[in-house]
Amino acid sequence: MNIAGTDYIFWTLLILLILSILAAAAVLLVFFLIRLYAQLTCGMYEEKTRMDGKTVIVTGCTSGIGKETARELAKRGARVIMACRNLELAEKVKDVKDAKLEIKKLDLSSFSSIREFAADIIKTEPKLDVLIHNAGYAQTFKKYKTEDGLEMTMATNHYGPFLLTHLLITLLRKSTPSRIVVVASSLYRLASFNLDNPNPLTTMPGYLYYASKEANILFTKELARRLEGTGVTANCLHPGLIDTGIWNNVPAPLSWPLRLVNKCFFKTPIQGCQTTVMLATDENLLKVSGKYFSDCQESSLSNAASDMSRARKLWEISEKLVQLEENDPRI
Repeated sequence: MNIAGTDYIFWTLLILLILSILAAAAVLLVFFLIRLYAQLTCGMYEEKTRMDGKTVIVTGCTSGIGKETARELAKRGARVIMACRNLELAEKVKDVKDAKLEIKKLDLSSFSSIREFAADIIKTEPKLDVLIHNAGYAQTFKKYKTEDGLEMTMATNHYGPFLLTHLLITLLRKSTPSRIVVVASSLYRLASFNLDNPNPLTTMPGYLYYASKEANILFTKELARRLEGTGVTANCLHPGLIDTGIWNNVPAPLSWPLRLVNKCFFKTPIQGCQTTVMLATDENLLKVSGKYFSDCQESSLSNAASDMSRARKLWEISEKLVQLEENDPRI
């Protein structure tokens, strides 16, 4: 038996084992440091501003950051109207002690549902202090068209909120100082809204989510310009990359590594709602309008998302596609 040869194999395997352990440890250390950095740089709204006597509408709040936003504002004393498509899931959110949470049906992909919801609000609510456009829809590969003939992602994420804002603007003006908060995303940088194809029924759905987020920003910029001097402010935000149900639409096997990334690096919904809560409550932002925020501080935008000529054109296109009626309020 060749002892020398056996020793060589043993030491080679031992060295490989040690190197493998060191490599695995290095990877874990990198993961830990990235996670630690994400935690340390996560903006948290520390102010204890109360919202007693305030009425707030939050769309899409049966899960994720919308749910945590509704809960947090209710804890601060606000009367929160949860505008949700799934009423059964909304009922499960109403577990905040002594909170003033109410549920109303709203499907932002349906113009008739938006009009019914708005008519009910106008009839029953004497004022509206904050309108938070939080609802978001995303699909990776499947295509859907709404009952109004619009692509589902754009209808839910942009055209629906655009129409709802118009229908509630008179009440918001009556309630000044009041606020409109739009939950956008920094993922807008991955796509550009095509003004020549505003109802993209043949475009890949995954792309449209990113484009709809740019539309959110352009809408907010033009909305703020039109509301200047009225006492109603409009701001938008990037909540961060959040571990929420919106990623469940990514099919396997693409979803498998994404779940690991979500758990390791994405914010929790509670962390993700912080900037929304700040924009809805912070007294220092009472007169701030037309801005984009991230991690509880003002952030910069790309040139395309800051282009007011694009914002005005999108507005004009949106007015036509949401089928504004003669007696509807104009902004």
